[in-house]
Amino acid sequence: MTRHLLPIALAAAVAFPALASAADTQPPPRIIVSGEGEATVAPDMAILSLSVMREAKSAREALDANNDAMAAVIAAMKSAGIAERDLQTAGIQINPRYNYTNKADGSQEAQLVAYQVTNTLSVRVRDVDKTGEILDKAVSLGVNQGGGIAFTNDDPKATITEARKKAVADAMAKAKTLAEAAGVSLGKVLEITDQNTAPAPMPMAAKSFDAARSAVPVQAGENSYNVQVTVTFELK
Repeated sequence: MTRHLLPIALAAAVAFPALASAADTQPPPRIIVSGEGEATVAPDMAILSLSVMREAKSAREALDANNDAMAAVIAAMKSAGIAERDLQTAGIQINPRYNYTNKADGSQEAQLVAYQVTNTLSVRVRDVDKTGEILDKAVSLGVNQGGGIAFTNDDPKATITEARKKAVADAMAKAKTLAEAAGVSLGKVLEITDQNTAPAPMPMAAKSFDAARSAVPVQAGENSYNVQVTVTFELK
């Protein structure tokens, strides 16, 4: 080999391994698909929001009246089998109430007429069949404002697992269909991510409490748990 060609040969010898190494580090072809799965289960717990509002000329009188009413509600919950750990104060509000009168100059004059005290209790009912009975008892003892109900599950892990399996199966079915249509084959799974969604609360309006005469009719229905997964497959 002549002397002037030697540097070119050496450069080529260095370049070709570098090119081969770069080719080896290229990520393999892949496909990313999403899958969805859903599983349902009957709720085994209801969460109630029960509010007592009392009004009086002074904040002290309103608070005392509210305390007496809420104490009776809490005692009734315990006598109905609700455990201490399932009773939690969600909030206490003390608000003045004013009457406004219009004056000749267009302004308004505010007159303090009373104080309102609202105490809200969150109650977990672990026997769903007793939900209507407990609502009725609470109203009879002074619950007169606000209110909400949500049906949930104490331990939904098994249901979420079922939904997750369905979501992965759905993703795999989609990937196979796409791969077959493209004339390629699926390789190993490179990555899986998932996201589960809990059922939304089912609200009950406060006016339903006002008309309660006997056990409130309550339908628990089913809770639906949804899982979405994203799966990355290698392509062959």
